[in-house]
Amino acid sequence: MESDALVREYLLLGLSFDRLEDGFVDAFTGDPQLRKQVENAPAPDPRNLARRAAELRKELPAAGLAEDRATFLDAHLRALECSGRKFAGEQIGFVDEVKQYFDVDIALGDVDDYREAHEQIATVLPGPGSFIERVQAHRAAEEIAPEKLRDCVEAFSSALRDLVRKAYPLPAEEVVEYEVVGDKPWSGFNYYLGNYTSRVAINSDLKQHLANLPRLIAHESYPGHHTEHCRKEAGLVGAGQLEQTLFLVNTPQCLMAEGLADLALRAIAGPEWGLWAQEIYADLGIRFDGERAQRLSAASAKLLGVRQDAALLLHDRGRSEDDVAEFLQRWSMSTPKQARQSLRFLSSPLWRAYISTYVEGYRLLGGWLDEAPAAADRSERFRRLLDEPLTPGALRAS
Repeated sequence: MESDALVREYLLLGLSFDRLEDGFVDAFTGDPQLRKQVENAPAPDPRNLARRAAELRKELPAAGLAEDRATFLDAHLRALECSGRKFAGEQIGFVDEVKQYFDVDIALGDVDDYREAHEQIATVLPGPGSFIERVQAHRAAEEIAPEKLRDCVEAFSSALRDLVRKAYPLPAEEVVEYEVVGDKPWSGFNYYLGNYTSRVAINSDLKQHLANLPRLIAHESYPGHHTEHCRKEAGLVGAGQLEQTLFLVNTPQCLMAEGLADLALRAIAGPEWGLWAQEIYADLGIRFDGERAQRLSAASAKLLGVRQDAALLLHDRGRSEDDVAEFLQRWSMSTPKQARQSLRFLSSPLWRAYISTYVEGYRLLGGWLDEAPAAADRSERFRRLLDEPLTPGALRAS
């Protein structure tokens, strides 16, 4: 099969999964006739989709694609084969499921790291009351008043956009529109609409906090998901790599994108991101301790694996939802309501493995960026994440 035909078959295959689970296709900016063809076809059999993914993998070596494109498609076809088997009702262990989707190996973390993180956080938040009481009091004090949220979002979006345009130029016509929604299992979501346009939804069910909002905007917009979509559309898609017009849930694409987005604020604002954010909040008449936010962020880094551990306990170790909720409350310092919200995400058939994209994506991409000997080299590596069809395996190999 020639390369163009194989890519077209990959697109049709990926689009077909949206017939099995609405939302499986996160974004598609390619030929609308392909989507229409899939929508007008009979409902797909997941076993046939898994079989087709395996067939296309076998045909890849003879398709004549460049090595990076072939590597990208191979990893994504393997993920789709696993999804097809899951939709067909096949029992696949959670650890193996994550491996097939995201090309990473996962294991339970060390609770001693979590205890150490708690001790470090306690030193940043001294005062009367128990540790949990001090943490919850700090979080309550950092809640953004609903009437100020829109102004804060627009201020950080504008400031981050200015930084990104200097470091990683974007098409002049790109734009992000923000909306507030409810009843969602996530805090924010980027809907990339194509033509350099995104709609970013912010969940009103979850309180937005001063230290987290800059990260959220960087993650979803600048230089996170929106920026990556824009630059890949202008670069890779413009060069004929049409496989990049499709973005699918539960594929290595997601791990790379979430790792990039979680590293986005530090990548663009630097290690003093808190002091940078402090100045923006001051312009809005809001007091924010940026230095303390940086110290808390550094201490909390060792809690990265808590949510993945919760997923492992739930799906791999057979623990009850009540046990897992208690685990989340203890180590992530969640309220009962917050723990149940996390469980909702971890229990979703579509999203249950997705937590590993944040945990392992941050570790893999963060380690790769930190290997850069100088700031300029780190910036260049981040540009490669924005622009190239990299996979977890390709990063490990490099």
